[in-house]
Amino acid sequence: MGLRLVRLPAMCGRKNLRKHAPGGRSPMKITAVEPIWVALPYEHGAPKPQRHGMGYWATQDIMFMRVETDAGITGWGEAFGNASSPVTLAAIRDVIGPVSVGRECDDVESLMHDLTRRTQSMARSGPVQFALSGLDIALWDIAGKRAGKPVWEMLGGEKRDSIPAYASLFRLSQPDLVAKVSGAAAARGYDHIKLHEHSVEAVVAARGAIGPSRSLMVDTNCYWDKVDDVVAFCAAAEPYNLRWLEEPLYPVDRYDMLAEARRRVNVPLAVGENLGNIQDARWLAQAQGADVVQPSVAKIGGITQTWKILHLLKEQGIEAVPHSPFVGPALIAAIHMIAAMEGDVVCEHRFCDLGGHPIGEANVSKGGRLTVPQGPGLGITVDEKEVARFRKA
Repeated sequence: MGLRLVRLPAMCGRKNLRKHAPGGRSPMKITAVEPIWVALPYEHGAPKPQRHGMGYWATQDIMFMRVETDAGITGWGEAFGNASSPVTLAAIRDVIGPVSVGRECDDVESLMHDLTRRTQSMARSGPVQFALSGLDIALWDIAGKRAGKPVWEMLGGEKRDSIPAYASLFRLSQPDLVAKVSGAAAARGYDHIKLHEHSVEAVVAARGAIGPSRSLMVDTNCYWDKVDDVVAFCAAAEPYNLRWLEEPLYPVDRYDMLAEARRRVNVPLAVGENLGNIQDARWLAQAQGADVVQPSVAKIGGITQTWKILHLLKEQGIEAVPHSPFVGPALIAAIHMIAAMEGDVVCEHRFCDLGGHPIGEANVSKGGRLTVPQGPGLGITVDEKEVARFRKA
């Protein structure tokens, strides 16, 4: 994993609050924070999957955060939603929104540090941390718009037009469906495909459909409770050349069990989408519990914290591949960070066709690649009519 070891940009330095305001203007203040839950119809070439025993995955949801400032600049963020959307919405509306309005926001790092301290009893992981993550993304969008620079440039990246993506499939369960949808992803130009399955039969079906040259990953969403089960799966799947096995164990913070599994298998292990904060990442690294670590920008504190974690992992010599199965601003934030990293880090991309486009075509892959926005901030234009059309709450 490559990463340019640049410091957080000047707008994030705690001593640059007033100095950074362009033209000597007064620092910006947040005037409004609004959660907007949008539910988009989608198709993925198979029946709608179940979502961890919590009903069917009927829509692709975006928990937008719209942040207004007294400078007339609007920023867009995204907090982790999915099954937690009702409580994430409440965390934005009732906790993070009220403590954010009226605050100066030119110095994003200092503001986020203070808000995390103010909510310290509930902000180490979970919905309040999700809400802080969405706010941070929106504030980087605002800062980039004010500076006239895309986020990737503010992170010290060099211009690139696109980055490679991997198709992140929904759980399909049946090997024939796995083969069908994996083959469809390969036909669309994806050279990297990730399953969400629990069986070796699914791996066999996918490998047969995509051929030997494409990389294949498997995410089990914390399916097993015992290391022996992970070892048995890896032994059976090893002939099919998995790029990694993701989130194999529950609970996710049993780093000792992950380390034991890693010592006993040859398939690389990937973990990290459920990390709550930078300390979790540090403990995982110290335990040597993963070959690949996947911090999630919509969960772990936004761009500010994710970028720090990417630096931490670089220093530890651990490969990092940000988690991004999103279709809104969190995906775009991940694209900017990956674009600022060295090398061709693959970006997770949910494999489906959306029935609505509130951020236009920014979340659509072309030939297995995602376009890197070149406009200021996140570089996306949010279609308010599409937001209203698909708004759930």
